Amino acid sequence: MWLQVAVLVEETEAEQVSDLFMAQGALSVSMEDAGDQPLFEPKPGETPLWSNTQVTALFEGETDSIRLRSQLESVFGKERSLVFSDLEDQVWERAWMEHFKPMQFGQRLWICPTGFTPPDPSAVNVILDPGLAFGTGTHPTTALCLEWLEGLSLEGKRLVDFGCGSGILAVAALKLGCIEAHGIDIDPQALTASKDNAIKNNVLDRLTVSFPNASEPRVWDVVVANILAGPLVELKEAILKYLKPGGFLALSGLLEPQAASVQAAYAEQVDFGPLRVLDGWVMLSGKLKPARA
Repeated sequence: MWLQVAVLVEETEAEQVSDLFMAQGALSVSMEDAGDQPLFEPKPGETPLWSNTQVTALFEGETDSIRLRSQLESVFGKERSLVFSDLEDQVWERAWMEHFKPMQFGQRLWICPTGFTPPDPSAVNVILDPGLAFGTGTHPTTALCLEWLEGLSLEGKRLVDFGCGSGILAVAALKLGCIEAHGIDIDPQALTASKDNAIKNNVLDRLTVSFPNASEPRVWDVVVANILAGPLVELKEAILKYLKPGGFLALSGLLEPQAASVQAAYAEQVDFGPLRVLDGWVMLSGKLKPARA
């Protein structure tokens, strides 16, 4: 049994409240949207929060809730609504897996959480650790990229996954026939997650990962960038420098109204095919044009 305490705060108070909970002995503190405000991918060094944020702290079950409430109210004031609740013990990975089942993409690709038997053992099965929440295939943007990769002829190709997260796209590409993949991310935890998932799928010997860097990179046959509209435009040159002329490009993480502006940013250098749309999200795909003489 655990003790959970939640409070609604303004954006400017969230970090201070989090620090206060930790000072009172919280084992963990999380923040989530208390309204319906989307947050898009931040630039490096930014940590945006919602205007109305719920801060939730988890304490040991033996914590004296009366004493804790008194301590918190001495700081917050009694007018602040603190919600105390008991949280039952459970196997969190199993609880999470109740909402994450094997999923099929295209004709032959399955994403299966660790612990599940693949529905089709003869298919291309990617085993994904459900404890690493950087990309599971459940979001439409990831699903669009997986279906696109499944439809390509990847045998003998080399791929870059720009913004690799869990490494789901790089690992899937390797299992679909790529001979080499490289994952790039600004988050060190994403690089760790990518390598862990590569180990689970026996492809670590063909996967490398790194932070973005300014040095002149190798050029690759395929580049997929599943991030968001703003970063896709801002990082256009950084993304395209990895792709060889005639190479395949996929850009995802776009809402339908954003697709035209992103496509326009790349139009001089990329020949795009038809849009792929799923639940209001869009993926752009095409080939890099030959360099001008």
